[in-house]
Amino acid sequence: MGLYIPLLAGPSWAQAAKATGAGGARILVVGDSLSAEYGLKRGTGWVALLEQRLAEQKIAAEVRNASISGDTTSGGRARLAPLLKNYQPTHVVLELGGNDALRGLPLKNTADNLAAMTQSAQQAGAKVLIVGMQMPPNYGADYGRQFSMLFAEVAREHKAGLVPFLLKGVADGPDAAALFQADRIHPREEAQAAMLDNVWAELRKQLR
Repeated sequence: MGLYIPLLAGPSWAQAAKATGAGGARILVVGDSLSAEYGLKRGTGWVALLEQRLAEQKIAAEVRNASISGDTTSGGRARLAPLLKNYQPTHVVLELGGNDALRGLPLKNTADNLAAMTQSAQQAGAKVLIVGMQMPPNYGADYGRQFSMLFAEVAREHKAGLVPFLLKGVADGPDAAALFQADRIHPREEAQAAMLDNVWAELRKQLR
């Protein structure tokens, strides 16, 4: 099942970008179900909470959520170019890779796709924040280690920002079971604030 969060209704993204003004940030989130409010009420996911936090802290910024449930790094790479062209973001948050691992796709492909997306966004003038993920222990210690490391390696190689683990304090916390939906994959509404805090810790550095 694919869930798509509409990016903008009404004027084109380019018009919206122009209206924002030179002093305002335009944040584009390209992710999967963890960012697409899968199983949640609309407006309760971490991306929606990000908009609220920006407003509370009086940071001039617009957020557009281009996350699709089930998306992989390959899918994100294929659709990134028109997103960059239409929205002209100043910041791009890449939250992809988890579905690559769940489908057993080669780690090199995941790293290559993330690197290509990072380069494309940077060449378009945006700062990039890569959001990392980790796999459960049943995937094997060696695989899990290599998977979690690839996000840091891409970020280091391309001088991008890094959130080491989106679900820190959620999947590895004492009440982990209570923070996930019945599928044990997607966090509940109660976990979204912690996810935002993990992203915000790095994103706010890029917004300064």
